Amino acid sequence: MNDSELTYDENGLLPCVVQDWNTGEVLTLAYMNADSLALTRETGELHLWSRSRSELWHKGATSGNIQKVRAIRFDCDGDALVALVEPAGPACHTGQRSCFYRGQMQPMAPYEVLPELERTIADRSGADPGASYTAALLADPEMIGSKVQEEAEEVTRAAREESDKRVAEESADLVYHLAVLLRSRGLTLAATQEVLDGRRG
Repeated sequence: MNDSELTYDENGLLPCVVQDWNTGEVLTLAYMNADSLALTRETGELHLWSRSRSELWHKGATSGNIQKVRAIRFDCDGDALVALVEPAGPACHTGQRSCFYRGQMQPMAPYEVLPELERTIADRSGADPGASYTAALLADPEMIGSKVQEEAEEVTRAAREESDKRVAEESADLVYHLAVLLRSRGLTLAATQEVLDGRRG
């Protein structure tokens, strides 16, 4: 399907779900018309149609929280879009990362857990190493490597000798320490996902 096959509503609009490229988290629901879609494609940054102001809206033009568009996908009927973006800051005018921050927030959906872990690690990176285990790890790269090795060995032992529950628990410890190691190198779990995607086929 190409843009000419899209089916706009009576106001010339399409709903557009805006989703974080790296985490899969839904950031907002907005609307596009043909002009905003064309501008988005031309600039590589998200442009929308503001229904309240009846004007084109360059997302982040005022706040600086622009959203770089990595992909635009259409649904099966061509009457709704998903924009996969890399946000430069909060998506919501309230300052929240996502507009969907109210309602049933616990338990987190499985895909939300790792991005939240990475944000927590980032928040604690500036903490006092004496008061934060995460900060202590980040202050000692050799210690991080040792902990990843230790946790990998514990996962292996659990898989060999213990219950499924223990395998899951030890795997969680390993993922946490691996996320800290990646943070210490300026990397994210998304970097490993890109490598895995490149290995498909």
